[in-house]
Amino acid sequence: MQSIQAIDSHTVGEPTRVVIEGGPPRQGAVLADWISHLRTEQDDFRRAVANEPRGSEALVGALLYEPFDPTCDVGVVYFNNVGWLNMCVHGTIGLVVTLQHLGRLSQGRCRIETPVGNISGLLEAKDRVTVQNVACRRSQRSLVIDVPGYGQISGDVAWGGNWFFLVDDHQQHVQYDNLERLKHCAWSIRRTLEREGIAGDDRGEIDHILLFAPPTRDDADSKNFVLCPGGAYDRSPCGTGLSAKLACLVADGQLQPGQIWRQESILGSVFEGTVLVEGGKLTPCITGSAHLSAEVKLLFDPDDPFRHGIPAPKTGA
Repeated sequence: MQSIQAIDSHTVGEPTRVVIEGGPPRQGAVLADWISHLRTEQDDFRRAVANEPRGSEALVGALLYEPFDPTCDVGVVYFNNVGWLNMCVHGTIGLVVTLQHLGRLSQGRCRIETPVGNISGLLEAKDRVTVQNVACRRSQRSLVIDVPGYGQISGDVAWGGNWFFLVDDHQQHVQYDNLERLKHCAWSIRRTLEREGIAGDDRGEIDHILLFAPPTRDDADSKNFVLCPGGAYDRSPCGTGLSAKLACLVADGQLQPGQIWRQESILGSVFEGTVLVEGGKLTPCITGSAHLSAEVKLLFDPDDPFRHGIPAPKTGA
């Protein structure tokens, strides 16, 4: 019977499953070949690990591989219930804690190859990690769209490793007891962006929606609700989303390099974010905590009709 070994963790509530043994072997001569192979030939693996009955809509998987770039310590590709992800900061925080658990983290720091560029992770304490992400940027400011059932909504389009639409004027109650309404609003925004053909400046799909509100914690600067690509909400403040937010704040003169922004999640947990500016590029540094939750051996019975997972609904939220 086929099996896969993995380590589960959660980053302030958002789960990560790092596949350490039994995943597909690396293919191709360059990173782009490997990513293409995973997307076209290994979707059964993705679904089997991330989807029910072994996974959940909130779970992000991380497939480790030997990096193509010799300057990197490890390569990783992230995935969730509906596809392969460009980048995932909460997952990287979980990955660093996992590597420490496995004895694979030298001096608490590692350089990591991802599909969108090299990043780094620094273990600052037993469970506290700072990720230096890929460069972030704002693509469009105050873009107005007409969302059915919600009227005109204005937001920014920004890149933080994934493409985001960031909204302040949504008129929604950003609290945990209002999840279904928040999901419906955010999904309606995403469908409107798709219908209008609105995308990132590289024509990348805007598959994450961020709704902001004043914080409920005295030590936070803002609170958010994050809709992920498969229609699940992010339990964490979302590290790539915070990276996109930082790009907007810097562009508006509301944040200076080195100044800390504390972003509260829908659960009340917090990430800290700062930016470095070099060569005209904004590089976000995101700090958060992760905790190990399980050492997992996933079993795949050839007679199991759902051995490749239950496909996620196409309609989302």
